[in-house]
Amino acid sequence: MAMPALSRRWTLSEVRALIRDNPRETPRYELVDGELLVTPSPKFLHQRKGVKLILALGEYLARCPVGIVMTSPSDVELEEESLVQPDVYVLSMDEARRLNAAQTDPTTQLLLVVEVLSPSTARHDRVAKRALYQRRVPEYWVVDNDARIIERWTRSSDRPEIVTTTLAWTPEGATAPFELDVAALFAEL
Repeated sequence: MAMPALSRRWTLSEVRALIRDNPRETPRYELVDGELLVTPSPKFLHQRKGVKLILALGEYLARCPVGIVMTSPSDVELEEESLVQPDVYVLSMDEARRLNAAQTDPTTQLLLVVEVLSPSTARHDRVAKRALYQRRVPEYWVVDNDARIIERWTRSSDRPEIVTTTLAWTPEGATAPFELDVAALFAEL
């Protein structure tokens, strides 16, 4: 179950030390607004939805090369003293080139973040992480397997757009939109 680890404000250097001292892929350690989030391994359905999204986004970005789709574990630092590991994300080609040249720097700029809800992450994905993503990322999707919907958040939205049919996304620089059949995403299993 993802939960804040102790009731105190954590620093990025403390979280980096946790990661260094516990180099396994799980649990995942994230830092949002001073809160340490500790998350166990995702379950099968969570992973399956993430893979389907990675494949769909990868196919789109191969046709319309404005970015690269990635997945966690991968350090993303959108703000000073923050560290997140989104389930799926898209970084721009400029950010990909910067990361390739640096070889060690964390990702700092994203075009899209997607989090797939699980019982252990739902509160953080919908509250703390959403606030961070809305401040720093043009678009944020929350995939809710139970409700069979995608919540679409933009920087300026007060409430999510609830998508149940087709999700269309046109990132900056794209010549055509990405279109996701939401019903088909949830049809399997």
